[in-house]
Amino acid sequence: MLRIWGRTNSANVQKVMWCIGELGLAHQRIDAGGAFGKVNEEWYLAMNPQGRVPVIDDQGFMMYESNAIVRYLCAKHGAGSLYPDDVRARGLADQWMDWQQTVLLAPMTTVFWGLVRTPEDERDMDAITAAAEDVGHMFERLDRHLAGPDFIAGSALTMGDFPVGAMVYRWYGLDIDRPDLPSVRAWYERLTQREAFQQHVMLPIT
Repeated sequence: MLRIWGRTNSANVQKVMWCIGELGLAHQRIDAGGAFGKVNEEWYLAMNPQGRVPVIDDQGFMMYESNAIVRYLCAKHGAGSLYPDDVRARGLADQWMDWQQTVLLAPMTTVFWGLVRTPEDERDMDAITAAAEDVGHMFERLDRHLAGPDFIAGSALTMGDFPVGAMVYRWYGLDIDRPDLPSVRAWYERLTQREAFQQHVMLPIT
């Protein structure tokens, strides 16, 4: 059985669990990270020397890095659907997965950690406000892309939706100013109709 180490309030864990839910895979999730600890213990560092979540054990094959895990699971269990056969669709999915990690993640982390995991009297509101504005501009790019397809890589859900979708849920849940982005909103509403998204992503933001 597939085993996953990670806490449910981690966006990186959420994207992997959402993927697992869409694939209908039998699995066991084990709380780790944050208040649950474990990640600095020797046995855990043997699985992931970075001491982060998630980590998966797929019948003895250990893997970390959430986007890589999503790609692996979709390639293994969702070839032709979540892992598109069409190289252009797969390229778009890869592009936006990388965009989430290399462009969107840093300012989203500033906003999220500043507003959710930092005591109010310790918050750098100038940095948070500037980062929130940056995030809004970044999502404007996504909005232009989604003016055509229903999902990140075309007419159907693919691996490309998981990382960005987990971030969009947080974006809509934070107390920040946001631009009106009709294509992003319509895409997000489509995601909210999916049972696996509801179960694994639409959770309290903590």
